Amino acid sequence: MSSQQPEAPAEHGPEAPNLDFAGTTPYEDYVRADVLTHLQHPLSDDPGEMAFLVTTQVMELWFTVIVHEWHTAAQALREDDLKTALAALKRSTYELTSLNASWEPLAHLTPAQFNSYRGALGEGSGFQSAMYRRMEFLLGEKSASMLVPHRGAPRAHAELEKALHEPSLYDEVLRYLARRGEAVPEPVLTRDVSQRYEPDPGVEEVWARIYAEDPDSDLVRLGEALTEVAELVWRWRNDHLVATRRAMGAKQGTGGSAGVAWLEKRARKNVFPELWTARSHV
Repeated sequence: MSSQQPEAPAEHGPEAPNLDFAGTTPYEDYVRADVLTHLQHPLSDDPGEMAFLVTTQVMELWFTVIVHEWHTAAQALREDDLKTALAALKRSTYELTSLNASWEPLAHLTPAQFNSYRGALGEGSGFQSAMYRRMEFLLGEKSASMLVPHRGAPRAHAELEKALHEPSLYDEVLRYLARRGEAVPEPVLTRDVSQRYEPDPGVEEVWARIYAEDPDSDLVRLGEALTEVAELVWRWRNDHLVATRRAMGAKQGTGGSAGVAWLEKRARKNVFPELWTARSHV
């Protein structure tokens, strides 16, 4: 009989991670994974509802981080810190790409598959998302009426009301350009920021001049970062439209919306519009 002690299993060797904690693991304390993975409560017996529910929750998390990035960029621009603003905008493009990829589990639903749990949504609809609405407000798509669905949720309503009356990301961009000596029209700079941003020919001229003068300038870099964001937002809207059209055709949407017709209207709108039209004049 050998006197040697048996070797410890590899997972308990000197280089193994610590497995013994007094309470929950540090990972759990930081990520709150147990909370996240127990937030799913399907309301139907259809196994496909779980994918729909988790995908929607993942989208909400991406909305949250994108709002954070755009707030960071807007604050940096207020402080004339273009480097920080560009970094936040760049991060948001990676996050928007991941957000858009979230459509993949839902993009191939047949009408029968969607109908098997659609009733569980009741009057629920994505346009009721408070965090998505904050995203839209930061893009300049302001509408006081969109606060109405959140009157019963004081925190969400207060955050949206605050966002409604704050300058959008694009408002901060234009104010930054004005401080850099660009001829942004005064009515644009002093407009009521609680209203939807409307394209202005004077702003189009500013962007056309920026792009024509020095293709490597930091203002062109800002314009291109914003254009990348705008394109990814358009892709989000278009993917939403296609997924909805595939799953339910032209039927009325949940929550009483016009469904595909409403999404088609949204998909036609350009974010940061003068950045697109100015290209025709460079």
